Amino acid sequence: MEDIITIKVEDRDGSIQEVEVPTDINLSLMEILKASEYDILATCGGMALCATCHVEVLAGMEELHEAEDQELDMLDTLPDADANSRLACQLRLGPQNEGLFVKIKGSLQ
Repeated sequence: MEDIITIKVEDRDGSIQEVEVPTDINLSLMEILKASEYDILATCGGMALCATCHVEVLAGMEELHEAEDQELDMLDTLPDADANSRLACQLRLGPQNEGLFVKIKGSLQ
């Protein structure tokens, strides 16, 4: 089925699972993680204002759109953010993101 991609997600405890993602309904990675029962606070509801959906991109960064200023400003407030950090709420996935691998880093409080 061409409207489904598979991504890998490493949780805070080090466990890794594959998640099937529909690409035809325009969900953010944050929404996908929450729907897949990952513990993501997403306090701001996806507005790039809280950074509780911080992820580290382990593979597939080159297929993501570049971070915009608001996302970069929020990432700058995190002590553990690096060049592979993104906010899951700002990532809309499409067919080009098959094989994306992210590690959940966001705060639980």
